[in-house]
Amino acid sequence: MTTITSEVPLNGKAPVHLALRRVAIDTYRENVAYLHRECAACRAEGFQALAKVEIRVNGKRILASLNLVDDPAIVGCDELGLSEDAFAQLGAEPGVPASISQAEPAASIPALHRKIAGERLRREDFQAIVRDIAEHRYSKIELTAFVVACNQGELDREEVYFLTDAMATVGRRLDWREHPVVDKHCIGGIPGNRTSMLVVPIVAAHGMLCPKTSSRAITSPAGTADTMEVLANVELPFERLCEMVREERGCLAWGGTSELSPADDVLIAVERPLSIDSPGQMVASILSKKVAAGSTHLLLDIPIGPTAKVRSMAEAQRLRKLFEFVASRLALTLDVVITDGRQPVGNGIGPVLEARDVMQVLQNDPAAPNDLRQKALRLAGRMLEFDPDVRGGDGYAIARDILDSGRALKKMHSIIAAQGSKPFDHNQPPLAKLSFDVLADHDGVVTGIDNLQLARIATLAGAPKVQGAGVDLLRKLGEPVQAGACLYRVYADFPADLAFARQATERASGFSLGRAEQVPTVYVEF
Repeated sequence: MTTITSEVPLNGKAPVHLALRRVAIDTYRENVAYLHRECAACRAEGFQALAKVEIRVNGKRILASLNLVDDPAIVGCDELGLSEDAFAQLGAEPGVPASISQAEPAASIPALHRKIAGERLRREDFQAIVRDIAEHRYSKIELTAFVVACNQGELDREEVYFLTDAMATVGRRLDWREHPVVDKHCIGGIPGNRTSMLVVPIVAAHGMLCPKTSSRAITSPAGTADTMEVLANVELPFERLCEMVREERGCLAWGGTSELSPADDVLIAVERPLSIDSPGQMVASILSKKVAAGSTHLLLDIPIGPTAKVRSMAEAQRLRKLFEFVASRLALTLDVVITDGRQPVGNGIGPVLEARDVMQVLQNDPAAPNDLRQKALRLAGRMLEFDPDVRGGDGYAIARDILDSGRALKKMHSIIAAQGSKPFDHNQPPLAKLSFDVLADHDGVVTGIDNLQLARIATLAGAPKVQGAGVDLLRKLGEPVQAGACLYRVYADFPADLAFARQATERASGFSLGRAEQVPTVYVEF
């Protein structure tokens, strides 16, 4: 039976109490509530579809978008349904009383309208917008309007700083009470490139604090968290995450449980489907997460290449200057390196294949991909030089000694054990059971490898959801091949996925063959 409580929220209306029900729908970082259309509360309060509502359970409060349903199998007239994300945030048991009331409109909407009109926003405007985004006061339409307005209007560098600072301030902000606290980040767009899983154990074995929280893939074949999940648990309670970082000097965990820059997680859910990744939003996303995580020093990897996110040195230098400006305003020490993004790094594309590459490098296996090893050593060396006791130029040799001696492998095993290890044999990785080879159709030298196409093929094959799916590269740039030679092998678990991936390779293999002098050159800092 529906009852009215005596609690009165800011809007002056008493909330309605209904029995809480978990609705098993993944709405990806959007809180969604479900009410039956014939519910007495729905009629009494005048709730409408897509309205913002406030939900309270046992003293906890969330905001959600409302969906009205007609099927009692989804939610009954005396029930309040919540999507997976919303239900998890409240941490309540099904059936407990939950109150629902109309939510106050987002106070920052006038600032949003000014940005849509192309105006320059002030620091307090961005603080208000980010606070409302983090509290889920914006609908998906309003979020999209903000993302598109920032992209089309191209934030100036002061606005990028205001947005970054606001995103870092809203949510948790860690203080490890030591110096330096180091981290690394790559702006992405290069398949494989699993250097973080090598850099963290090297740097942690040296004794530097490196709290590496990583993202999962949304449109790519694997993120660091997806690959690490092959080896260990990555979803750690926040308190345990902090504890193990202090114990092991590092971690390789998913950042979704840490509540660091929570507005960024909400914005990413809109940016990725729209393929919007403007320089200003990229800088704000990356730096806000690092500052909130307590990092004092950051190494930033910007790969450039014909099919990378950044395709010219001029573009890379513009992006570098923007990162450096915002980092300096945030008192974050930043070292930017511009690296080779002409092709995937490592041999594997997909969680299991990338985990295999990482473990081969850590175990100094002769079969380990040398490009992954060398890039990781150079990045780790630059990070080690954040240590005031390490002279400039000595970092690479120290990193190489830590890797060659087995200390990095030992540290990786310790981190895996602390996070909760999973069985994995890099000599017999659990690859998907179906496969096919993509062959060269004529003799030549590999003159081009399309990062975007190979990532798409691996995704069509099922990665990262199917951990053993993906692409295993057998040839790299500059290597000669003969007609009929295998360029790469595709793995999938399901016939439909295999067929989709095969069709994609038939339209475009992602490999170009030609003469040795046609191999593109790129000027990088390694």
